[in-house]
Parts: sequence; C-alpha cells; structure tokens
Amino acid sequence: MASKYDGLARIIIQNVGGKDNIISLTHCITRLRFTLNDESKAQTEILKETDGIASVIQKGGQYQIVIGNEVSDVYDAVCAVGHIKPGGAVDEDGTAVAEAAPAAKKKQNPFDAFISIVTSVFTPCLGVLAACGIIKGVLAMLVAAGVLDGAGSTYNILYSLGDCFFYFMPILLAYTASKKFGLPELEGMTIGAAILYPYLLGSSTMVHDSLFGIPVVMPATGDYTSSVIPIICSIAFAAWFEKLYAKHIPSSIKLFAVPLITCGVTFCLTLWVIGPVTSIAAQGLSAVFTFLNSISSVLLGAVVGGLWQVLVMFGLHWALVPLGINDVSVNGFTFILAGMLGTTFAQTGAVVAIWIKSKNKKLKSLCPPAFISAIAGVTEPAIYGITLPKKTPFIITCVVSAIGGGVLGALNTVQYNIGALGIFSWPSFVNTATNDVSGMIAAVVVSLACTVAAFVAVLVTYKDEK
Repeated sequence: MASKYDGLARIIIQNVGGKDNIISLTHCITRLRFTLNDESKAQTEILKETDGIASVIQKGGQYQIVIGNEVSDVYDAVCAVGHIKPGGAVDEDGTAVAEAAPAAKKKQNPFDAFISIVTSVFTPCLGVLAACGIIKGVLAMLVAAGVLDGAGSTYNILYSLGDCFFYFMPILLAYTASKKFGLPELEGMTIGAAILYPYLLGSSTMVHDSLFGIPVVMPATGDYTSSVIPIICSIAFAAWFEKLYAKHIPSSIKLFAVPLITCGVTFCLTLWVIGPVTSIAAQGLSAVFTFLNSISSVLLGAVVGGLWQVLVMFGLHWALVPLGINDVSVNGFTFILAGMLGTTFAQTGAVVAIWIKSKNKKLKSLCPPAFISAIAGVTEPAIYGITLPKKTPFIITCVVSAIGGGVLGALNTVQYNIGALGIFSWPSFVNTATNDVSGMIAAVVVSLACTVAAFVAVLVTYKDEK
C-alpha cells in the first residue's frame, strides 16, 4: 500500500548511495540508523536540505538521519520502497536488512559497540517502559491525595500492570537482546524466565546456594527480578555460544538439542559467573555516580543537565540509561538521570520564543511539531531543526539545563521510575514506597523555571539571519 512518505523514502534511499550501499537499517525514537558500505557515497548536504529531514549525523559507524515523530512511518516506507526486509538477522544495530546488500559488517570500537547494543535492546522497550512508569507514578499520586486506598483491590490490580514490566524485565529484555544478537527469541526468554523462577527468588524458602557443588552468589537484591545488565550479557554469550557449536549438531536432533545445550549452559554460567560479575560491575558504576553525588549533588546535576543535549546529539545518552534503570531496580531510585529533566523544558521554551519572534516561514512551520515533541520529552526535532542550527539558542538551553540540573541536585531530587519523558516524567519523581510527592513538586517547579528562563533568554537574543 502506498504511503505519503514514499517520496521521502525514495530520496533517502537514493542519497544514502542506493539500496546496494545499505548494509542494515533500524530506527530509534527519532532517527533512521543506517549502516552503509561506503558513507562517502551518501549525499549528506542534499539530505539535510530535504523537507522531512531535520539533520544527518555520522557517528559510531552509523549514518543517522533525524526524522522526528514520524520516524516509524518513514522507516516502513523506506523498507517498502527499497524492498528491505525488516527483522533480518544482523548485528551492529541492524534489524532491517537490504537483501541486495549482504556486505561484511563494519567494525566498531568498544564504546560505539556498547551504544549500539544499548540502543537496539532498549529502544523497543521505551514506550511500554514509559507507560508502566506513568501508571506507577499516577497511582502513587492518587494514594497521596487520598483518592485511592493504597491497600485496596483497585490499587493492587492496577499496580500489577504498572510494575509488571519492571519485575519481569529480564524476560522482556531477553527478547529484544535475542533479536539484537541473533539468538532465537524463545531461547532467550527461557533463560530470562529461568532466573526469575520462584525457587530462585529472594523470598523463596527453597535452597539455591549451590549448583553441582559450585557456589551460587545471587545479586545484592536477593534475586534477578528487575535486573538489566546480567540478562543482556547472558544473551550475548548464548548467541555467541550457539553459533560456535550448533553447526556440529546432527540435523536429526538439532530441534531439541540446540535449545537444550544453549539454555542449559547459559543458565548455569549466568548463576555461576555472568550474573555475579555483571551485578558487581553495575553496582560499581552506580557507586561512581553515588560517590560524585556525595561530593556534590549540585555538580553532578549540573554536569548531567548541561551535557545531556550534547550526548543526545551523538546518541551517547544511551550509555547512562541502563545505569539509571539498574539503579532503580537495585536501590529503588536514581539521581543519575534526574539532572536531565530541565533539558526538555529549556528546549520547549526556546522553541516557543523562536516561534514567536522569527519571520522565517519555514522555520516557524517547524516550531509547532517540535514544541509538541519537546513537551512529550523528545527533543531531537527541536535540537536539529531549530536551536542547534541557530547556535546561540542551543547554548542558552544547555546553560539553563545545567542550572536546572544543579538545582535538582541541591534539592536531592531523585526518580523512582525510568522511561517517561517530558511532562509525563513528573510522576516518576513521586516516591512510590511512601507516596511522597515533594520530589514531583520540585520537578514541576524546575521544569517551569527552565521553560521560562530559556524562553526569555532566547526571545531577547534571537535574530533571524539576513
């Protein structure tokens, strides 16, 4: 079926060097992420000037085309027009493969590879993760306001929906990680389900301190519910291990032998080695941020707030997301990502100021969708389409965001859920254990202050280019 984005899709395919130049294609919240055979064949300047494209970024072995909120529709159109098969088995952040371009995969440095993995594993989860976080936050607000009984049936049932994603995160992440690493999804989900089996829970009365006489060390939380990093590493190992041996298994028994060997070996190694080591590593990274926070929470908040938009520009913000999620799962809260709250609202204020003051019709037409996106927490359209090209507004938003992050740090404001963005992130600052809403009040005040500060500063300084 024809799409209104078919024309844009054809332009994109032609100017990334044609279908034969495409190794893989996937998308995140706002960007098409290509892996190309030869990036020099891409016509970057033409793409940047194309209506419907906010910007083009070349980073980490990926050719990223920033679209905005319509990215999933454009992705579908590119796949349809280019006869690209979504869901192909490709590493290096690719989930859609051009059948005509089975080229060798590009090598990435360790950090770029890490960002690629995090993007692929977490991006499919963000919508549901945000929805569940909003449910938990709203429930906490309703209890705090006396509208809902925190021990009542309605609360318990709805809380089950809000908390289920976080509780069963190893199973759900096992699915997306399996797609990333090329492991059959059901095998990955089986490994995730096994480490969450009731016998292995911290509340279990069943003995589970050793396996074949080898000690089993569970995480500091007592079990793997809500854990993040251990299951991703386990699936990465399982995918590598299965590719290593599966070709030697006779076809007559491969149907059951391969899942038996992969799941059995990976499950044992997860309990013996992968789980304990990755849990300690994750706790160590979190401890670094905790240490920085203990020195100066204001400094930590200012650094995160001031640099967040720069990290977003290069896709490096994904490096902090799993740390924040892991922090919530282990400690019940995180300050790692709280400092970036002001960035969304600083961009919102800047966009409104330019919308009002600019006489450029094309620029003004970009402002309404960028404004709506920014309120919802997606700032790429505002960054790439409006503030960054004008430079000064972008710098202003970074400064305002740094101040906002510092204020949140000074107030010791933390998040109790991760996933929701923009105004929808406010409920995540409600303490769901005590129903304390003071954190949300601080978040709302700082958000509005950042919006007003950026609006005024940009309104006073902005001038259309002549």
